[in-house]
Amino acid sequence: MGLPIMLTLINTNTMDPAIGPIGLDYVAASAQQAGIETELLDLGLADEPARAVRKYFSTRNPELVGLSFRNADDCFWPSADWFVPGLKSLIETIRKETDVPIVLGGVGFSIFAGTIFEYTNVEFGICGDGEIAVPFLIHQLRGSKRFEDVPGLIWRDNSTVHTNPPSWPNPISLGTDRSFIDNGAYFKRGGQCGLETKRGCNRNCIYCADPLAKGNRLRLRKPVEVADEVEALLSQGIDVLHICDSEFNVSKDHALAVSEEFNRRCLGDKIRWYTYMLPSPFDADLAEAMARAGCVGIDFTGDSACESMLRMYRQQHRREDLATAVTLCRRNGMAVMIDLLLGGPGENPHTVRETIDFIKKIDPDCAGAALGMRVYPRTAMETLVAEEIRLGKESNIRRKYSGPIDLLQPTFYISEALGERPAEFVRDLIAGDERFFEPAVEVDPKADDGDVSNYNYNENVVLTQAIQQGARGAYWDILRKLRST
Repeated sequence: MGLPIMLTLINTNTMDPAIGPIGLDYVAASAQQAGIETELLDLGLADEPARAVRKYFSTRNPELVGLSFRNADDCFWPSADWFVPGLKSLIETIRKETDVPIVLGGVGFSIFAGTIFEYTNVEFGICGDGEIAVPFLIHQLRGSKRFEDVPGLIWRDNSTVHTNPPSWPNPISLGTDRSFIDNGAYFKRGGQCGLETKRGCNRNCIYCADPLAKGNRLRLRKPVEVADEVEALLSQGIDVLHICDSEFNVSKDHALAVSEEFNRRCLGDKIRWYTYMLPSPFDADLAEAMARAGCVGIDFTGDSACESMLRMYRQQHRREDLATAVTLCRRNGMAVMIDLLLGGPGENPHTVRETIDFIKKIDPDCAGAALGMRVYPRTAMETLVAEEIRLGKESNIRRKYSGPIDLLQPTFYISEALGERPAEFVRDLIAGDERFFEPAVEVDPKADDGDVSNYNYNENVVLTQAIQQGARGAYWDILRKLRST
């Protein structure tokens, strides 16, 4: 039946604005290099995903179908939009069209790998990187079926579920052609295109799921390889980029080396790019090199400007590092955003007020006053929440589902010390200061859909319309520019 395709990769992320599935681009390149005939079905660009699935499988019969699952939910309270049931529904649609084995992967899957594997009842899952694991899986499907040899694989032997060690190859090398996804369409509909300079994080923040999905060691790409990828995207007309590393400056030496390679090729004259960073380590040399290399905006993980809260979150920077970061960005002509994470364990009205007042004082271009900490499994927050529940104290937990706590579903922590209406309290402290993206109120989470202060990028009407009208860049930068017009 149909063409002899060995591997079909499917992008399941249909969030709007559209985010290019760069992981699938990398996996497809790796599979092709291994001699595997590969196609990509991109539901992120499909008007009717179910219809696109039916049409595709009417003429294709691959040996393996790989689904990338980017986000389990929108990670935003109070919307708490949960995407896992939609993934299960999509798999059921695919099952009606083909009986070939399905493998799940992606960051959203890796965080909840075992749970989503059971929930969706697929044949395989891959926790961690897919570039090596997916070709290896196809090799075993065609040969001796020694699934225990496939890195990161979750699989069944009769009724027993087996989980292989996560697939986190080190060193890491990724394809640079970026030819499998329609980057031009994503640039038009999403306003930017992403790339990675490394994977993994060696920090120990109490809330972060990045080490679960990408490993707790830094796995660096060669700066030459990263620059090659940038040039490939430029050849496709993509000149606004977002570096998707969890923190670009971990390590600082690698961030500097990547920036210097961009400068060696004079890429700073051709591209604009944004990135996530920690306030420290960040110095004048790195700031200057990044600006020359084309960096126009940095989103800093600030979390708080209260020392006790920074210690609680296990952050290594201090609040004065936030002030220094703003100064360095100003000096080098880069826009600066500070992301806050309000409401965590130990938060109270005094600590929030201290943070808001300090951010106003150091004057970033904008600041995100996110309220509510998404609780992930296998983090310190899971342990803390479990202990509070054991003690019969669930008043800090916010969720929209009933029954026992289920971290697969959106589950948030907001300190009860902030009162019954914490979002209104934070908004009162912000007092209309347009540098802040305010938290949404619980009574009507959709009330901000037409407001540029809406900090939830998922289905953000104002943001989507701005991109349709030609806005390009990081979403926070697009929104903050809209507020100044």
